[in-house]
Amino acid sequence: MESALTARDRVGVQDFVLLENYNSEAAFIENLRRRFKENLIYTYIGSVLVSVNPYKELEIYSKQQMERYRGVITSFYAVSDNTYRAMRTERKDQCILISGESGAGKTEASKKILLYYAVTCPANDHMAALGDRLLQSNPVLEAFGNAKTLRNDNSSRFGKYMDVQFDFRGTPVGGHILNYLLEKSRVVHQNQGERNFHIFYQLLDGGDDNLLSTLDLERNPQNYHYMVKGNCPRVSSINDKNNWKVVMKALPVIGFTEQENGPISITEHSNIHKWSQKGIVENRCVVVFQLLGVDGSALREALTHKKLTAKGEEVIVFVFLFAVCARDALAKAVYGRTFTWLVEKINQSLSSKDSSVIGLLDIYGFEVLQHNSFEQFCINYCNEKLQQLFIELTLRSEQEEYETEGIAWETVKYFDNKIICDLIEEKHKGIISILVCMSSYLERLVIHKLANGKTRRVMSREEFRLLHYAGEVNYNVNGFLDKNNDLLNRNLKEVMCQSDNQILSHCFRKEEVIDQKRQEMAATQFKNSLMKLMEILMSKEPSYVRCIKPNDAKQPGKFDEVLVRHQVKYLGLMENLRVRRAGFAYRRRFEAFLQRYKPLCPETWPNWNGRLVDGVSLLVNHLGYKPEEYKLGRSKIFIRFPKTLFTTEDALEAKKFIKGFIYRHEEYCPENEYFLDHVRYSFLKNLHKNLPKSVLDKSWPTPPPSLVEASEHLRRLHMRNMVIKYCRRVQPEWKKQMMQKVVASEIFKDQKDSYPQSVGRLFLDSRLGISVSSLTDGIFVLHMPSEDNKQKGDVVLQCSHVIELVTKLAMMANKINYVNISPGSIRFSMARGKEGIIDFVRGSELKVAKGKRGHLLVVSQQLSRCHVGSLQGGEGVLLLKTFQPADCVQSDFTPQTAPRNSTT
Repeated sequence: MESALTARDRVGVQDFVLLENYNSEAAFIENLRRRFKENLIYTYIGSVLVSVNPYKELEIYSKQQMERYRGVITSFYAVSDNTYRAMRTERKDQCILISGESGAGKTEASKKILLYYAVTCPANDHMAALGDRLLQSNPVLEAFGNAKTLRNDNSSRFGKYMDVQFDFRGTPVGGHILNYLLEKSRVVHQNQGERNFHIFYQLLDGGDDNLLSTLDLERNPQNYHYMVKGNCPRVSSINDKNNWKVVMKALPVIGFTEQENGPISITEHSNIHKWSQKGIVENRCVVVFQLLGVDGSALREALTHKKLTAKGEEVIVFVFLFAVCARDALAKAVYGRTFTWLVEKINQSLSSKDSSVIGLLDIYGFEVLQHNSFEQFCINYCNEKLQQLFIELTLRSEQEEYETEGIAWETVKYFDNKIICDLIEEKHKGIISILVCMSSYLERLVIHKLANGKTRRVMSREEFRLLHYAGEVNYNVNGFLDKNNDLLNRNLKEVMCQSDNQILSHCFRKEEVIDQKRQEMAATQFKNSLMKLMEILMSKEPSYVRCIKPNDAKQPGKFDEVLVRHQVKYLGLMENLRVRRAGFAYRRRFEAFLQRYKPLCPETWPNWNGRLVDGVSLLVNHLGYKPEEYKLGRSKIFIRFPKTLFTTEDALEAKKFIKGFIYRHEEYCPENEYFLDHVRYSFLKNLHKNLPKSVLDKSWPTPPPSLVEASEHLRRLHMRNMVIKYCRRVQPEWKKQMMQKVVASEIFKDQKDSYPQSVGRLFLDSRLGISVSSLTDGIFVLHMPSEDNKQKGDVVLQCSHVIELVTKLAMMANKINYVNISPGSIRFSMARGKEGIIDFVRGSELKVAKGKRGHLLVVSQQLSRCHVGSLQGGEGVLLLKTFQPADCVQSDFTPQTAPRNSTT
């Protein structure tokens, strides 16, 4: 007991609900600190996972670890596993909401969850490829949507919501990504110590020389104004060259063809960063014009001239300074639209039809920078909405349920951020609504002269302050309205709509120029898309991962208690814990509870015909529930402690197993259904893990008696599937080899001693060739070179049915094209590398004799049957010749005239 307590004191508790002093914020943070020091970065508050970023790789994400911790309720994988099981059993869509400030590890958490589904869910070859596409979409989206910021070297600069789609078997079959508010301003400007999007640096560092030459680029990022605004082109923790290789390897997997050149297309379109103000005016940007697929003079005019309307007339004015602003606006528009095209392209490779889904939200965290502008305003508004959703679904809804059910309990106070959300988004009154119609509204927010002395000292005259759930944030109004307008000048739109580049013609539609309707402001667009996201999330059963950043230095092992305390406070984790402890771990409607556990009480088994509440009361009294362990509401039973429910489940399982075991040999019935279902499930689960991987593997788990027939069907089906897959992978040449080996086995196996040595070697086409003369003789030669190039000699045969025999040999050996018909002579090989020649001439009778220069002379004449012999001198040439049956033996003989009237 002492050692157990010591270990608990060292590593803390896995679930904050088990903390003795659960009301103490100091105890909460100390528990986090202890676990963090032991590399135990995951802790739960009931079903809510709290994750602390370790800033290093931990060896807990292998396939073996995933299988090991599958179903363990306090492991990181419990969130993934529980949502998956709930989707399968309850047939309701799920979602996992990952939140926390920038640098807390949200993106890494989402990648680990995707990896878990790819590794552990059932899959075939097609589904394995889909899982690969899901995983490979991450490095591509990170390259184009992430950047180095002051808080995080791999900060998501866009919001991502991904639906992972599953079929009825629980197999991942598709996916769909929604993207929100890409930080386009980063393309043209970065704060000190920050970088542009990763892909630009990856291209310069990892692209080959030919590619850079084609794009008119140099490797030094210092040459490009857009890439060094933050004076931080190189980052020690980022290997741009390797990351470029990863992106290029991932692109074909997610459906990009060589012609589309995904990263090249987007980065080359954004080569506008090469443009200088003077270069635009003097028309020095020929390469950029070519890459954009537009007329250079038309684009130059659109960049340097502004179209104004005065008294109903259009006037075009040359504005030299306007060129820089127009260039930046076009660069942002091109990058933003092609990023949307990229997401659409990925969705095409992941798309599926009917399916259940698990949504995964990985969206930018709360940001408080030294200078906060329009982007931080939108990001923090998004986080306010997510916090409001968290409050709605975990705090307020739980307390409201207790009130509805008449359960007495002490209400837990929490900060409700609805007032902040209303201030930002309320129709006609909120900041976003007024921004649309009043460009001077921001000045009204800046009430510097009305503030007290303390506030004046920390706020400039160009700032306004919002009290967010995560703390106070000062926003600077400079550039606020320009970023909100985010409108591309009409002249530029007209030029870009004429682009002959395939991707840009998709991104810039001609309908935009025709449509006279005013485009929505950026904040309004973001608000509307956020409302749709909230609807999506509200339609699903949520799970939560709350990410915490342990320090601002991104240093492993360092735990900044002040920083962590601030995050614990604004994430509402203490309120979440108090609600969990004050509330009940489990609740279920009376009819469902009674239906499941009625076998445990004689009075409720097999049926209960009275009032439901009375039946439940009778049942829990029989089970020995204590008053503090449960409450009965108006329609539900509430059980306070998980242990109480686990004890009940154990009792049910034991009772069903005992009764089921007794009736295990009977037909399927209520008495044995649980036991038999468990036996079947256990066998199928074991079978799934131990299926043969090869057609040569004949192993198969022993089935229970009730599944013998089904097991045999499954074994045959599995073997047939493996054979089909194997045959589909077999190349034609190997298939031909296998067919020959099968025939050889049928003829020679266990019949000829040399069979085992021969069958393991390749049967080569080059080992057989056939030559015949063009005359009426019955002579033909089988050319058979040996494997070791030590020629043993060809075979010379004589037969009265030579055409029939050669045809059959050629067909059987698939040698139709290897038959040589010679009008005069045939060359053949003899032993020890010597060569012989057979000369064919016409004559009155068949004669085989020694001719001139050592040749064999064959005088053509029709012959009857055949016999085997060898030429004089044992030179290794066999001659098929007619003899009497008694003479049908292999022997040496001198070539002579064949008997005229001999028969076989």
